[in-house]
Amino acid sequence: MKETCLLCLTFVLCCPTNQIGLTVSPSRSQFFRGESVTLKCEDHSSAGWTLRRNTSTGENTNCSEWGELHISSCEISYLSTSDSGVYWCESRGGGASSISVNISVSGGSVILQSPVLPVMEGHDLTLSCQSQTPPSKPSAAFYKDGSLIRTEPTGHMTLQHVSRSDEGLYKCHISAHGESPSSWISVSAERRTREDDVTYSHLTILQQQPIRGSRVLESSSDSEIVYSTVRKTTAPPV
Repeated sequence: MKETCLLCLTFVLCCPTNQIGLTVSPSRSQFFRGESVTLKCEDHSSAGWTLRRNTSTGENTNCSEWGELHISSCEISYLSTSDSGVYWCESRGGGASSISVNISVSGGSVILQSPVLPVMEGHDLTLSCQSQTPPSKPSAAFYKDGSLIRTEPTGHMTLQHVSRSDEGLYKCHISAHGESPSSWISVSAERRTREDDVTYSHLTILQQQPIRGSRVLESSSDSEIVYSTVRKTTAPPV
C-alpha cells in the first residue's frame, strides 16, 4: 500500500501544468516575400485557442482575413512585408497565452536565418546568412547591435554556450547582395525538469497530512522514501 501511495504522490507532484505553445514552420524568424509559413497553437487544455498578431496594419485575431485557417493551424501561403509583426496564441477564455514571436518579411534579397523561439542558456546558436540568388562567394559578415562580430567564409556562424549577454539584434551582410533585416534573439534560462518543480513546501505538506487508505508517514525513514522517489532538487524556502 505504501509503495502505491508514493507512486501517486510522484504523479501528482511531477505532472506539468497545461499550457499553450506556438510553433512556426519553417522554424525561423525571417522570410523572403512570397514564401509561406504555417503557425500552429499547441493547446493542451480544453479551452481552445485563438491566434493573434500585431502588424503595421493593426491587430487582427481572425486568421481567415490574412491567411488560411485549417483545423489546427493558420497558413499564410504568400507572405508580404505587411505580414511582419508579432504573433502569439491565447486561450479563448483569455486566461493563458503563449510566448510571442517576431516574424519579419524582407522585400530585399538577403535574410538572416535565426531561431524564432528563445535559445536555451548554455546551448549553441547557429546563424545563417541566405541570399535569394545564391552568391558565387557565400562569405557573410555578422553583426550584433550594429557592431561587427566576424566574417564567415561559409555564410554560417555558431556561437557556443550562449548566455544572457548574447541577447540582442542580429543581422548579416553579403557583399554585392545586400543586408538582412535585424532580428532580436532572446536567451532564456535553462529549462527546469519536472523534478525541479517539486518544492520543499509540497513535500512538507504531504508528510504532515494523512492519506486516506494508507498509513500516515510517521518516521524519518518515510521522509527518506519520499525524497528518493521524487528526487527533490530544489532548496528549502528561506
